[in-house]
Amino acid sequence: MNWVVYILRCADQSLYTGITNDLVARCAAHTNGTGAKYTRGRGPFFLLHEEHFVTRGDALKREIAIKKLTREEKYDLCARKKADSN
Repeated sequence: MNWVVYILRCADQSLYTGITNDLVARCAAHTNGTGAKYTRGRGPFFLLHEEHFVTRGDALKREIAIKKLTREEKYDLCARKKADSN
């Protein structure tokens, strides 16, 4: 199974970090208001970042690490990852 850690930018410019094993369905859930409590009423959303993991445990560890980052560090992570993929 493939697990994904992702960062969304909400319409109010706040950032939300989560994990899922179906990114498309999870983003749809956030959009229709059935995702995380935090994201309800904060759409529309923009997917800033995603990282893929084999195990749920590895994804959870990474989610926790990302949530400890400052807002600026999260944006730096997104920029670095985007630069690495080009």
